[in-house]
Amino acid sequence: MPVRTRGARPALIGVVLAALVLVLVGPCVATAGSRPRVATAAGPRRPPGASGGVGVRPSPGGGDSAPRSVHPALASGDPLSGRAMWIWELAFAGHGDPRTIARTARLYGIATVIVKSSDGTRGWSQFSRPLVEALHAVGLRVCAWQYVYGNHPLREADLGAGAVRLGADCLVIDAESEYQGKYVSAQRYLERLRSQIGAGYPLALAGLPYVDYHPAFPYSVFLGPDGAQDNMPQMYWKDIGVTVDRVFAHTYAYNLIYGRPIYPLGQVYSHPPARQIVRFRELARAYGASGVSWWDWQEASHRAWLAVSRPAGVLSGYVPYEALATIRRRAVGDLVVWAQEHLVSAGYDIAVDGRFWRLTWQAVLAFQAAHGLTADGVIGPETWAALLRYAPVRVIWGDGNPRPAVAAGARAGARAARVLALPPPASAGAPAQRDELAGSPGAGAPSAGHPR
Repeated sequence: MPVRTRGARPALIGVVLAALVLVLVGPCVATAGSRPRVATAAGPRRPPGASGGVGVRPSPGGGDSAPRSVHPALASGDPLSGRAMWIWELAFAGHGDPRTIARTARLYGIATVIVKSSDGTRGWSQFSRPLVEALHAVGLRVCAWQYVYGNHPLREADLGAGAVRLGADCLVIDAESEYQGKYVSAQRYLERLRSQIGAGYPLALAGLPYVDYHPAFPYSVFLGPDGAQDNMPQMYWKDIGVTVDRVFAHTYAYNLIYGRPIYPLGQVYSHPPARQIVRFRELARAYGASGVSWWDWQEASHRAWLAVSRPAGVLSGYVPYEALATIRRRAVGDLVVWAQEHLVSAGYDIAVDGRFWRLTWQAVLAFQAAHGLTADGVIGPETWAALLRYAPVRVIWGDGNPRPAVAAGARAGARAARVLALPPPASAGAPAQRDELAGSPGAGAPSAGHPR
């Protein structure tokens, strides 16, 4: 169980409090009033001698090819709506017992659990068909998540697809600092993954939240035309060292540009104050998020569980900060790549290299003049709004020379969509400005000597 107390009297008090929460807030915890998503972190209490936890043994394959099992109550709808909790090591979530997990989830209004299914090239046997079916049977949605490094993208894609075949309701990609600069790997991973799970299967990216800190990270690939439909930035305000309000403003200003629905991922590890957890939920609602998740189950204290579940009010009169970030001449990074892909689609013949240099600046001036905007060469909120009306040009990132290409699968007789085959952008070599998160949350297994 996630709640642990010492002595008989504290334990009794905890049970009474939990029962009161169930009676008072249980009927309403899964309503629209609790839409932000929930993600969890790995816990400090681990059994001695554990090496990955029960059922965390790497498995040689990524699952079988049997059809997905879908509980009738879960056959439709957004798997990330409402509250979700991340599970790193299943052994530390209700001792891996689906019935205990289900009871705790119901008590605290958790609609979805997001369970780790692989780490790099190693599958984790803790994500299994029996686990998915047992949790589906009690009405819980079950998503898989995998930590990817980009060194063996095809193997990582196969493991992700294996988790889908085991019945996962969605797949979440945890790609962090190891993926900086790896445009080719990101694209190969997504192409292989989509070829197995289909274009419509729910896929989400849980990446680094401050886009401007990571100019070499391929956000434009992971969140691009054939990438993830949903964006789950890791908005760990305490880890970053900012207020809850600040992490929302900064994250949204840059992530909204990629045009994917944002499901905030908050922290319950490192003992954040309960009032900050509640504030995170309130702001997620104010920013229009339909779900929120928390990192993670095994590190959540009893106080954090209560803060995740207790009623959170509506911020009357609160205006969220949703102005899109500004980029200007001499900028370097993936946001420039994204802008260039849209400028090419709008008819401007420029390089897609991630560098806001002279030719890109001139194209921005011309675009602004053609669209009745102030021609200052700066891509701000109004210019972004006009630019994002165009679909980004499709780019095939590779190691060869630039060459024109035709979109795969174009219908015979139809006008082929323009596709560019290019080497990785120059910005892929740009260093990170800062790592806003301590380490790589989710990499490895903490109980096997790989701490967060």
